[in-house]
Amino acid sequence: MSVPAWSEPSLLVLTLALALDLTLGELPSAVHPVVWMGRSIAWAERRAPKLGPRRQLFAGVLIALAIPAAFAGAAACVAVLSRWPALWLVASVLLLKSSFAARELGRAALRVRDALAQDSVPEARLALRSLCSRDPAALDRPALVAATVESVAENASDSVVAPLFYYALFGLPGAVFYRAVNTLDAMIGYRGRYEYLGKASARLDDLLNLAPARLTAALLLVAGWLVRMRVSSGLRILWRDGANTESPNAGRPMAAMAGLLAVQLEKAGHYRLGDPEQPLEAGKIDEAWRVAALGSALAAGLALALVGARHA
Repeated sequence: MSVPAWSEPSLLVLTLALALDLTLGELPSAVHPVVWMGRSIAWAERRAPKLGPRRQLFAGVLIALAIPAAFAGAAACVAVLSRWPALWLVASVLLLKSSFAARELGRAALRVRDALAQDSVPEARLALRSLCSRDPAALDRPALVAATVESVAENASDSVVAPLFYYALFGLPGAVFYRAVNTLDAMIGYRGRYEYLGKASARLDDLLNLAPARLTAALLLVAGWLVRMRVSSGLRILWRDGANTESPNAGRPMAAMAGLLAVQLEKAGHYRLGDPEQPLEAGKIDEAWRVAALGSALAAGLALALVGARHA
């Protein structure tokens, strides 16, 4: 078995990582690189300046660059195992698998659906916490469905398409670098307490997601066409509402999904995507996941084709 250069994607590694996600899902927390990323970010956040916008902004830039670079560098170091191809293969597969989470995304969404099906709004609110950072305490049933559908669409990009995109382009360091940046954005890249400390992380995440978010919207539309949904509506809402969110990227896949499902997705005071043609019932979560799962499969196929073409 030949071992590719440190930045070159491997068709075998990608195939096995996809199979591992499909069959087993997430790695145990103790050995999950994203958990390590979260601990590193929390450590850095505790030591960052608590006062002074300029000091916080400077610290935030250092954190946004240093942590992703450190994890990407560690991923590149896997190449030193090239003299032991089997060990290199195992390490590479586990690292790549940790950068995306298609199966867990579906399981998290269906946990919300199951709770709503049992008329347990408190359980649905608790389950939603694993999908997004929004406070679910005041969300009623339709709002819980909407938040879940939004999270499925957005995370199809963040948790599946983008890592595969960067792996196909830059190999294992690219996928790991992206995952670290996205984790930073999720932890400190928002307004309020982290207004200045997280600004660099949020902007870097925006930059890295410019292409993947739009690719995800396109893949969702193709998936909708394959399952005979209203692609014309999805395309219309994407064109009309895709830029309505504060994020330059999140609204693209969410708007496409809203159009395909003929629902309106709204975060009060922030955005409104789609038209309320059909009610936000629990079954919409199933529809959203069916589209996202098929879109993720298309992304995996595209990544495999691109990596295979590079090797050819």
